[in-house]
Amino acid sequence: MISQISGKIVSKKNNSLFINVGSMCYEVLIPTAIIEAIKELEDEDGCIKLVTYHYFQTEPSRSIPVLIGFANNLEKDFFELFITVSGIGPKAAVRALALPIPSIVEAIDGANYSLLQSLPGIGKQRAREIVAKLQGKVGRFGLIKEGVFKQSSLGDNENLKKEAMAVLIQLQYRKAEAAQMINRVFAGNSKINSVEELLNEIYKQRSQNDKK
Repeated sequence: MISQISGKIVSKKNNSLFINVGSMCYEVLIPTAIIEAIKELEDEDGCIKLVTYHYFQTEPSRSIPVLIGFANNLEKDFFELFITVSGIGPKAAVRALALPIPSIVEAIDGANYSLLQSLPGIGKQRAREIVAKLQGKVGRFGLIKEGVFKQSSLGDNENLKKEAMAVLIQLQYRKAEAAQMINRVFAGNSKINSVEELLNEIYKQRSQNDKK
């Protein structure tokens, strides 16, 4: 299983990059929202490193290996959750993810069917299935600014706070702001069991405050 790829970009298409790795050239599919910012990931020599989702597209007479690329593991985690929705396969998801992930997350948690239906290939019924399947499960992805989310299942509150603080700082929140958000969650709910759950609660509270 190919989990990461590094090499020089040879050429680009609408939703794919051709990356030269040693003596081989790989085609890597890239969701629209990510490929628009792909230049920021290139170094001065035109080389790039991507986290990849690797699967086999099965047809009656053959099985084709397919690579889908992401800037970081957090984007990949969201993609893998998105394709758990019935009727959305990996290639359909590549096309559908045409808006920034936080915008899609906000639409899912807010049941904004109009925005979800505006995504390529997502109709009225599919939008409803996305909300039914993912609402309340994607909060941590709405916190994305820049950086990598690291999952943890530590039970001790102080350790959870430290882990969450590290994640929020990576996502470019100020330390004082992050501490305030964390403490606000624990003030209302002391039964948080994982960093993922804590970040989901922080996202919910931020969303509620934004609506006031």
